[in-house]
Amino acid sequence: MSETPDNVVRTYIDAHRAAFLGDLAEWLRIPSVSAQPEHAGDVRRSAEWLAAKLKETGFPVTEIWETADGTGAPAVFAHWPAADPAAPTVLVYGHHDVQPAALEDGWHTDPFEPVVKDGRMYGRGAADDKGQVFFHTLGVRAHLAATGAEAPAVHLKLLIEGEEESGSPNFRALVEARAAELAADVVIVSDTGMWSETTPTVCTGMRGVADCEIDFHGPDQDIHSGAFGGAVPNPATVAARLVAALHDEDERVTIPGFYDNITELTDAERRLISELPFDEAEWLRTAKSHAAAGEAGYSTLERVWARPTAEVNGIGGGYQGPGGKTIVPASAHLKLSFRLVSGQDPYEVEAAVRDWVAARIPAGIRHSITFGAPTRPCLTPLDHPALQSVVRAMGRAFGQQVRFTREGGSGPAADLQDVLHAPVLFLGISVPSDGWHSPNEKVELDLLLKGVETAAHLWGDLAATWAPPTPAAAAAATA
Repeated sequence: MSETPDNVVRTYIDAHRAAFLGDLAEWLRIPSVSAQPEHAGDVRRSAEWLAAKLKETGFPVTEIWETADGTGAPAVFAHWPAADPAAPTVLVYGHHDVQPAALEDGWHTDPFEPVVKDGRMYGRGAADDKGQVFFHTLGVRAHLAATGAEAPAVHLKLLIEGEEESGSPNFRALVEARAAELAADVVIVSDTGMWSETTPTVCTGMRGVADCEIDFHGPDQDIHSGAFGGAVPNPATVAARLVAALHDEDERVTIPGFYDNITELTDAERRLISELPFDEAEWLRTAKSHAAAGEAGYSTLERVWARPTAEVNGIGGGYQGPGGKTIVPASAHLKLSFRLVSGQDPYEVEAAVRDWVAARIPAGIRHSITFGAPTRPCLTPLDHPALQSVVRAMGRAFGQQVRFTREGGSGPAADLQDVLHAPVLFLGISVPSDGWHSPNEKVELDLLLKGVETAAHLWGDLAATWAPPTPAAAAAATA
């Protein structure tokens, strides 16, 4: 009796496991730390290594892409067309740069000399994000072994950037410049994780972010509070009043229009979130905090994943040294950030914040407000057919029910959605204990190979079950 496709995939993965892990370890030895200029050559070497490995995997097109202005770290692009011209086009996103790491940070072993112990591979980038990028190389080969084809069932593209750990400063410009080559029906982001080792999940969205700095100027210099206090406006008082007015008694943001057009959680989504095995006491210990707080009427997970926020990141002004100094300070400043959810436009939020601040500045106080580059939120509906393909593929690999999460943080995935007008889906196998950005980062090898297996199933499922919208329908949907 012939083997089932699932058994062929598992057999292929088992046969190539050692070589796959050996290659991953070789890649992890390259200290591609994008935030440190002295490692610029290593980031380029990492891109070159990956491009060569993708070519060896079978991708007929592998290219190293410079940033649009030529000054940033290189990305890697690869393309493997399907035999069927009408097949869906899938773009996989990840990154090959990593966070800084040094033995003296608390690592038990050299962070750039991978070690396998107790079913885990330790090394910087093992989970974030080299391991999760690299499982696609074995995944597509296992897919071909199961189908007997010479090309994947979808037009498969990869875009692996080199600046994610530095804030992706050149990413959107690169995507805009290369939009025609990156055109896709769906984007798969493999730079995320699951709920836990025993609860496989698929992330359905990420929040966006907008942040600003506000400077307040009152008197032209610090002045004596006895001679002038109570008779001239105090910029530190104005900053404090602004912060106090940012939320109402239910912890809702008071900026007019802030909640306009947001995509509210459905009853089904709230039920699915409530079914996750969430231990709030343990979560608070992880947060180094002593009580949960936030917008009334929502659970902790709902607040973190699906509600917009306004946070005071910093506040200062006047004398900060020991003892007293009785002055009216000349200046004060605030740092604010706003996490955004689907339906919110960062530039509309920026305009609303500017208007709200300006309306609260008294005579005699000058102010300036500066916004950083925003990141848009992204969200894929639970009933989207491509998302259901991811769920089925992961369910086949893990052999159990797949649940849903969101990410409270932000990332460049939204730029892909915004520029390419394609839904963004998340396929990640990392778990919280993997220690992203921390000493002793690791990846669970069994989970990593489940990621390989999921990718092997996904391309055939997408090709068989999802007919992408026609260009005209897609244009109408995004108009």
